[in-house]
Amino acid sequence: MKVFKYLFISSIMFAVTSCGNDWLDLAPSTQVDTETSINVLSDIEFTLNGIYSTMQSSDAYSGRLVYYGDVTGDDMQAVSSTKRTGNYYRFNFTKDNGPSSHWSYLYSIIQNCNLILMNVDKLSIDEDETEYKNDLKGQALAIRGMALFDLTRIFGYPYLKDNGASLGVPIVKELSTIDSKPARNTVAECYTEIISDLKNSTELLSGDFNKGKVNRWAAMTLLSRVYLYKGEYNEALTMAENAIKGAEKGYALWTNEEYPTAWGNDASASNPGEILFEIVNLTTDSPGKESMGYLNSYNGYDDMCITCSFYQLLKKDPKDVRLKILSFDKKYYAYVNKYQPQQGENITDANIPLIRLSEAYLNAAEAAVQTGDNAKAVKYLNSIVQRANPENSVEGKTLTLENVLDERRKELVAEGHRMYDVIRNGMTVKRIDVKDSDINKTKHNTAYMEYDWNFHKILLPIPKKEMDANPNMKQNPGYVD
Repeated sequence: MKVFKYLFISSIMFAVTSCGNDWLDLAPSTQVDTETSINVLSDIEFTLNGIYSTMQSSDAYSGRLVYYGDVTGDDMQAVSSTKRTGNYYRFNFTKDNGPSSHWSYLYSIIQNCNLILMNVDKLSIDEDETEYKNDLKGQALAIRGMALFDLTRIFGYPYLKDNGASLGVPIVKELSTIDSKPARNTVAECYTEIISDLKNSTELLSGDFNKGKVNRWAAMTLLSRVYLYKGEYNEALTMAENAIKGAEKGYALWTNEEYPTAWGNDASASNPGEILFEIVNLTTDSPGKESMGYLNSYNGYDDMCITCSFYQLLKKDPKDVRLKILSFDKKYYAYVNKYQPQQGENITDANIPLIRLSEAYLNAAEAAVQTGDNAKAVKYLNSIVQRANPENSVEGKTLTLENVLDERRKELVAEGHRMYDVIRNGMTVKRIDVKDSDINKTKHNTAYMEYDWNFHKILLPIPKKEMDANPNMKQNPGYVD
């Protein structure tokens, strides 16, 4: 199976890519390229550094894995059909030309997490290294769970469509070889593994600020998201509340005044802000012009913009602070300016926020609505509503799922959530063409204007190389001859 040959050698690539990450504060002196190379905890950290470096790629979490969930929805679109995001936005992929990077990068990440997890408990350590070891193991578990979750939602139907009975992706927990030919597991089986990894990670991870790395509160927030996707709302609410309670010992929601520019802050242990996990990019080590900052800028590749319908939703409240993170190209297009460079850096080097404390509040509010706990739904949603505009409040209201999802789309736009949020709830994505004089050249350019979870192209096709190399692999419905 071609991808697993790639995965087997991917840790060698890490020895090259991770060396430029001086923010990781580790000077690697060995190359972890085989199972037997992990002898001490520093080898584990070296391998983790390589994993984070792979996540930096514009084909991974500095680009495609983020914008895919936005331009396939109704709040963002490709500026034109020739842009990098154009084929995603227009659902142009077939079984023969589907992108392979989602599959290969995520399995590369999983493979190297497996390398760690197969060896970490075999190491002989001193008693005072236990917390350090647990944190490293927790990071590997959280990242493996995150990668499998993203694979499952990209290539498998939403859990609630059929209670996870349809096919997800192969669950790989060992070191694969060129002879590995795994079959696809069900979505339900994938969710069982995802939840297991994330739950176990939350018991091991430190809650301390750890720049550019996963900590306990990030893993809890991600787990609350997974529970939402699975429809386990009581668990989602509990986990989101635990994440909020724990994170607020150091982290805090940005204030209304901070919000427009806080995205460019260089987070530190003394001032962590609200970003629980981000991809850290530097001028010496970044994806450059293919990264989210440059793709979302009219001074860059101006690849993706907000839709007129979303802009009109947002400006219903002219005092909503989130209007201040929009930038405009004359009266043509509006861009989301969340990927702001840190001090002394360029927009190509902007960090990529992946998990924010804001999401924990929104996850809690959505789960509370689904469990009928209106008081908690109001409590958590009101924090986001009042931060956007202190004059607004949802106190005294009976909140609906639509109320929460509307706030979610305004808060999380351009962070990779929208299409998934609509589809996982069994709702319909509706791309509506409306005119707006502020962005008068923005208009949809796609044949697919309305769809739900029955539309086969909400899933990407299994890459052709995988289908050709593995006789046990089954293609997604709608892409089969």
